[in-house]
Formats: sequence, structure tokens, C-alpha cells
Amino acid sequence: MVRIAQISCGSEYSGIQGEIEKAAKIVGGQIFVPEVDISEIRAIEDELGFHVASPGLRVMMARAKAIVEGRVDADGVFIATCFRCAEGALVRSVVRRYIQSQTKIPVVTYSFTERTKAGALLLRMEALVNIIDKKPLFARMKQEGITAGIDSGSTTTKAVVMRDNEIIGHGWVPTTSVLDSGSTALNQALKEAGIDESKLEGIGVTGYGRTILKERYKAQLAMEEVSTCSKGALFLTDKQRGDATVIDIGGMDNKAVTLYDSIPDSFTVGGVCAGASGRFLETTAKRLGVPIEQFGDLALKGDWKAVPMNAYCIVFGLQDLVAGLAGGAKPEDAAAAACHSVAEQVFEQQLQEIDIRYPIIQVGSTALVKGLVKALSEILSVEMIVPKKPNLIGCVGAAVMVSGMKELEETRI
Repeated sequence: MVRIAQISCGSEYSGIQGEIEKAAKIVGGQIFVPEVDISEIRAIEDELGFHVASPGLRVMMARAKAIVEGRVDADGVFIATCFRCAEGALVRSVVRRYIQSQTKIPVVTYSFTERTKAGALLLRMEALVNIIDKKPLFARMKQEGITAGIDSGSTTTKAVVMRDNEIIGHGWVPTTSVLDSGSTALNQALKEAGIDESKLEGIGVTGYGRTILKERYKAQLAMEEVSTCSKGALFLTDKQRGDATVIDIGGMDNKAVTLYDSIPDSFTVGGVCAGASGRFLETTAKRLGVPIEQFGDLALKGDWKAVPMNAYCIVFGLQDLVAGLAGGAKPEDAAAAACHSVAEQVFEQQLQEIDIRYPIIQVGSTALVKGLVKALSEILSVEMIVPKKPNLIGCVGAAVMVSGMKELEETRI
């Protein structure tokens, strides 16, 4: 079992502690809480130079020190506070930075509610366990043999066939039935590659439908998208070593992952509402009567300041859009405003949860929306790196990583 140190405040009182432990157990993790002495709790504020009102938050900081000093055996760290607690959010950030500046232990943070269930935590826990358990796959420099990767996303399903470090076939279809879409995408990739499915030496699956596809294809690797997107982003940018930040604005949720020497060490997943996702861009494009493929170019021509828009909710965002158009705003201004709104919310909601490392790599299908890339570049004051075929990073990551599974398993025998 992977040992996950829990540093939190209020989880036992809110009734979600059992859900945290359940989520960890499902993916092969074991939650434990570091023990600390009361004298350490009293002294920790002066040591870290950060004073808080809550005794529970002081305990969090003391437990972080126990991990940094190596007094507890932790493979990973789960940091959580109540989303209603502003002081808790600050401590969550302080503790995360403290641990990451002093150790190489992977960290994931979360703000919970009293209704949080294990299902909401699974992706985070699975990613944390995979980073720890399959670390050699993240450091893998190349893809070998003939392998395939399938990414079953919420909006689209993608597949690639790779041979000795090259993509020789790919497929991309809308997600309807997980099995049908996965099969169609893979068959497209196999046809383009000119290879029969029986010739594949390994299949890796990722995304929302990975469990079903793993059973269908007897896949050797089934991994969450935080891991595969990170690996695919590095591979497609020819940056196999070093630090980076990967941003994926998806159809339903967003991911921001920091990499330390190619290994994910912190990430945040989610978003307050669909107003910060690719779905909002699709809805805006439809309202403007523009194909999503042309939406990004249209946004490049507009002035986002001409249409006030910054609503977390997709419904309120559309109200801003309609009001702007009714007031005489140009379609290109509305498109630019929508891109800027999404980018700004990603910055406010998620990039505050991680320490940004450079370069910043933007991936996913929304990375093809040039107006969104421009908006993120302006907000972050840095040029975003968009790899070739950014929409394929999940399945590419799966195809690359599955080529190392046999070697990994042999080292464990």
C-alpha cells in the first residue's frame, strides 16, 4: 500500500474522513495522520513565520514539519481544508510550498465540503498513487515497439498508434457510447497506420472511460489523465526532462499540473463551474453562429474589454454575452471576451493552488483555440507553449507509458 500522509483541518468534524480513506483505499493508498508533540504545535508559527487563529491549522503546520524532517515515512501527501475557510486556504498554500521546497514528495491539495464523497476524490488519489507507484514511467524518454493509446474524454475520444517514438496513426471522434467511440477512434488510428490490432504490443487507456476500455481491450495500462496528459505534453514538446507547468482546459473540468524533473509533484483538478471550461467556448461559438474551429481566429481579431464578462456560471456568462451583443458589440469582441473570461477564471481558481514553473505548456483540444492561448499568455505575461497535436496528449502519454510497463513489471519480480 502507498502511504499517504494526511494534513488537514476539520475533516473529522465534517464527516468526510471516511470518504477520504475510502477513496485512497480504492486506488491502493493508505491514509495516515502524522503524530506531533504539543511543543511542536506551539513553536511552528514562529518557525514558519506565519501566524493563524485556528489551533487545527497550527497542527497542520506542525505535521508538515514532521514530514519535512523525515520523522514520518510518507510516499505522498494529501492536504485538505474546508472551502469556506479563508485562513485554511492560506495555510493549505503555505504548507504545500513548505513541503515542496524541502522534499520531493508528491503533494495534492483539496478544499472539501461536508458533502464530499469518495467519488469526487478518486481522480486526485489515483493520480497521487500513480505518480508514486509508476514513477519510472514518467521518466521514460521514448516509446518503443508498436503501442496504442486511447483517451476517452467527456467530449471527444482520441486514439493514436505509435511505433518507435513516432505517431503513425490517429483517430478523433465525439464521445457518445464509451465503447463505440473508443473502438471507432482506435480503428481510425489503426487504419491510418496500416496495422492490424493483433500487431499491437501494448494498449494504454486514459480518461473518463478508461475502466470500461481497459476491460474491452485487456489494456496493460489504465491511468488517469493527470499522469498521461503530463507525459504526453512533455513528449510532444520534445521536453523530456526539466520543470514545467501543464494546463489543460477541458470540456468539463480543467487540470493544472506542475512537473519537477518531468515528474508531477502537485496538481489541481476541477473548476467552480462550466463558465471556466471549454464547454463555455463551444456554447459561445454556437450563439455567435461560428464553427468552433473558426472561433479562436475570430477572437484574435476582437477586443475583450468591449464586452464585460467574468461569470463563473455558464448561464450568467451567456447573459453577459447576450447583453453585450444587444448593446452593439461585435462578434469578434464577444469571442475575445469569452476567451479572456475562461483564462482569467483558470488563473483565479486553479493556478493559485500551485507554484507555476516555466515553461508553461497548454494542451488539450482548447489549445487549438488561438484566442484562448492568447488570453492565457496575456494574463500570465508569458508566451504559452502549444505542442504539435495538443488534442492528442492524453492518448500519446498512454501509448508512451504503456511501452514501459513490461520493463516496470520485470523490475518488481
